[in-house]
Amino acid sequence: MPATVSLWPLIGVAVVIVGFVLRFNPIVVVTVAGLATGLAAKLPPDLILAKLGTGFVKTRNLPLTLLLPLPVIGLLERHGLRERAQAWIAGIRSATAGRLLIVYLFIRESAAAMGLTLVGGHAPMVRPLVAPMTEAAAEQTHGPLPPAVRDRLKALAAATDNVGLFFGEDIFVAFGSIVLMQTFLAENGIVTDPLHIALWGIPTAIAAFVIHAARLLRLDRQLPALIAREGAKAAP
Repeated sequence: MPATVSLWPLIGVAVVIVGFVLRFNPIVVVTVAGLATGLAAKLPPDLILAKLGTGFVKTRNLPLTLLLPLPVIGLLERHGLRERAQAWIAGIRSATAGRLLIVYLFIRESAAAMGLTLVGGHAPMVRPLVAPMTEAAAEQTHGPLPPAVRDRLKALAAATDNVGLFFGEDIFVAFGSIVLMQTFLAENGIVTDPLHIALWGIPTAIAAFVIHAARLLRLDRQLPALIAREGAKAAP
C-alpha cells in the first residue's frame, strides 16, 4: 500500500491566490504562504525560518540585476527610444494594441520555455518598448487616448510580460521551480523525473496563452467604449 500523501501543504497556494486577489503586499503574501505550508507540513518552526532565510540569501543579488539595466535604458529613452518605437509601430497598418501584446506574449512565453528568462522584463522591455508601442497602436486606430486608457494599456503590457514569464519558465526543465517540485515529491515518496514535470507544464502554459490572448482581443473591442467613457468624464 502506498503511503498517503497529505495535501494540506498546498494551502500555501491558496494563500498566494487570495493574497494577490486582495492585492496585499507580495512579500507579506509569499512569507505567510511559506509559513502556512511549513506548518501544514508539520515542520519545526526553526526549520521553516531556516528555509525562508536560505531563500532570501539565494536571491539577495536580485535587486542588483534589476538595477543594473536602468542607466542604459534611461540613456536610450533620453535619446528617443520610445519615440522610435512608437513611430515604427505606427507604420504598421494592421497593428492593434491587442495583437501587438499577443505577439509579445508568444515571444516572452516561448523564450522563457527555452530558459531565456532575461529576454523581456518590465525595466528593459515593457517600459521603454512594449508599452509605448501598445499606446501607439491604439492611437493609430482610435486617435488620442485619455490618461486612464493609457494607464490600462501600460498595466496590460506589464501583465502580459508576467503571464508569459510565469507560465513559460515552468516548461524549462532546469528551472528552479521544476527542481523544487521534484525534490518535494521525492521527499514524500513520489519519485518522478524533472522532464516529466516540465512536460506537464505545457498544457498549463498553452491554456494561459489562450486565456490571456482572448483577454487582449477583447481589449481591442472594448477600447472604443473605454475611450468614449473616459472622454465623457473629462468633458466639462
